[in-house]
Amino acid sequence: MGNRRRDPVSVRDDGSQDLYDVSEWEVRSWLDRVAWLCYAALVYSLRGFVVLAAIAILLSQFLVGGLGALSNPVLGAFTVLSAVPALALAAYAWHTDVTTKEPLALLVATFVLGVLFASFAGIANSGLGPAVQGIGSGFLASIVGTVLFYFLVVGPVEEGVKLLSVRLVAYRSDRFDAVIDGAVYGAVAGLGFATIENALYITQNADAGVTVANAVMEAGSITFLRSLAGPGHVIYSAFAGYYLGLAKFNREHAGPIVIKGLIVASLIHATYNTLVGVVPAVVSVLTGVSPLVAFLGFVLVYDGVFGALLLGKFNAYERAYERAHTDEVPAPELTEFEP
Repeated sequence: MGNRRRDPVSVRDDGSQDLYDVSEWEVRSWLDRVAWLCYAALVYSLRGFVVLAAIAILLSQFLVGGLGALSNPVLGAFTVLSAVPALALAAYAWHTDVTTKEPLALLVATFVLGVLFASFAGIANSGLGPAVQGIGSGFLASIVGTVLFYFLVVGPVEEGVKLLSVRLVAYRSDRFDAVIDGAVYGAVAGLGFATIENALYITQNADAGVTVANAVMEAGSITFLRSLAGPGHVIYSAFAGYYLGLAKFNREHAGPIVIKGLIVASLIHATYNTLVGVVPAVVSVLTGVSPLVAFLGFVLVYDGVFGALLLGKFNAYERAYERAHTDEVPAPELTEFEP
């Protein structure tokens, strides 16, 4: 791990000179304090604006976008049920953390931000989707456009907003004190994102029902399907979060490390979106199993593979942590026959 770069004057200084405003800086004068306060106000204002904008978008979805249907206790219950598998996976990530457990307040804050910032992804996907999906012409145009949409828009945008949910609050906390914490908070951000996404799908499909009974059946069906999609969001963002944690403790390479994490998460996410509409259908035709069984099998295998890879990272970190914290074994006493 490299050291922070310093000016040549500071490097050679023996401490006998006052290098304030020469090659080093600290808050001393009233102007320094004004500059520091202006910077802090700008940073906090920007964060506040981002959060308020997300809240405004979410409220608009409740008022005119269909989420208001969640006031129906049945649909609310379906939404909660759809998030249970993702919640279980996020809880497992929290439990597997070999370091100090993350505080509930930061976990809740990250979850809430994951819910709020999902609205940014929705706007970006809707705005950029038609342009990307319209690339090309001819028979393969729609296929190529859809694949590009998943890899260039959906994956990077959704993983980016989930990572922002971690970066805005939890990352800045002193309790974020280990690389593995990034994976835990990333998993929780994925849980928040999956929860609100499930809510949107459930309410939209319930609205499509002709009768109340039909609406409940539609909501129940989509709840089952969304419960299978939720764990994927947890896995993708846990990968990105892990690399965010790695970046926090390797500041000299922080930028490339964060980008690597986003690339990994986006590729896993986009590949899932691309294959989930194709592989189950092909398997169903070739084997004769029902499309639902083929879909279930695909999700379990896909999430199982990348879940195992994620678990491998947790295990590798745990082994390194245990080696670093193993007490020295006292040397055995020498016998009279040993020199």
